[in-house]
Amino acid sequence: MRILMVAARCYPFIGGIETHIQEVGPRLMARGHAVDVLTTDPSGELPVEEEVRGMRVLRVPAWPRELDLYIAPGIYTAIRRGAWDLIHFQGYNTFVAPIGMLAAVSGDLPFILTFHSGGHSSRLRNAVRGTQHALLRPLVARAARLIGVSEFEASFFSARMGVPRERFVVIPNGAAMPARSPGVKVDPHLIVSGGRLERYKGHHRAIAALPELIRRVPDVRLRIVGTGPYEGELRRLVATLGLEKRVTIAGIPGSERQKMADLLASAALFVLFSEYEAHPVAVMEALSLRRPVLVSDTSGLRELAANGLCRAIACNAGPRELADAMAGELQAHREVPDLALPDWDACAQALSDVYRDVLSNRSVVRLPPGVMSWPPAKGA
Repeated sequence: MRILMVAARCYPFIGGIETHIQEVGPRLMARGHAVDVLTTDPSGELPVEEEVRGMRVLRVPAWPRELDLYIAPGIYTAIRRGAWDLIHFQGYNTFVAPIGMLAAVSGDLPFILTFHSGGHSSRLRNAVRGTQHALLRPLVARAARLIGVSEFEASFFSARMGVPRERFVVIPNGAAMPARSPGVKVDPHLIVSGGRLERYKGHHRAIAALPELIRRVPDVRLRIVGTGPYEGELRRLVATLGLEKRVTIAGIPGSERQKMADLLASAALFVLFSEYEAHPVAVMEALSLRRPVLVSDTSGLRELAANGLCRAIACNAGPRELADAMAGELQAHREVPDLALPDWDACAQALSDVYRDVLSNRSVVRLPPGVMSWPPAKGA
């Protein structure tokens, strides 16, 4: 079938949704689907159309360039002009999703929404989330299926938007990284904090805890992996605390998966002190390389800890408590077992099953008697 994935951002940008599309898109094509991606380009510098890993990627302008609102009327036009069997919206928290869902409803096209929810550093954006959810509810209710990447996310949005829980399917993000390069060994003093450089991601909390942690683990170092608008504030905090020789802040391009795998594999501990995560790809990647993980006890991170995949500390823990927890993890030299983690193949197969179920049910309802639906029933 012909699938259109719609997202505010995709490759060459890096992030949870971007990684999700890069991983499941080619796997869906291997299962016989044609996959196009419709996204935005606020910069006006990327190709309007290109092929990425076999997927056709279409980009439309978005405004404003400096903010992550992604107001993109071209999304509506592109959907109305295209020819797809089903539309899959990846992420809900910009203007891309409602514009696209309006187009799908107007064109009587079946659509699916995966929330891929995350936090935000703006107090105003967080304050209006309730209003945003209420305004989106009529469109969300029209979705053929709703997908949460964790039980937490599915239950959260079922309650927030007044949509029955049975309308949701839970399909976790996968965990897949290249094997570590020969010779890469664990550095017993290296902590990695990964994720986009936003305040809500909590990188500053790891930095603030470092002076106290150094008293317990004198040779400890912190590597922050990511890019984003909070980088300047993080660097100022590092300078204020005199930690320039202890903290490194730098992103790794999404195309350099081996480099990222080797960094994660060398970490004695991976941390994510975020205020909100649904099912963070960064944590899953660290776990896939069998690295110990310490997270904030909140949202989908709590679910991961409850399932025994990582350890959690109170989300309001101060620098001394964080330092104690990180020191304890480093000094334990914990051996992480070979965990049974969700993988991208399973994720892609689950999505393919949902797509076929949606179109099969739609065909049964819509086609007149005597007309064969697609896919044909078993044995037809």
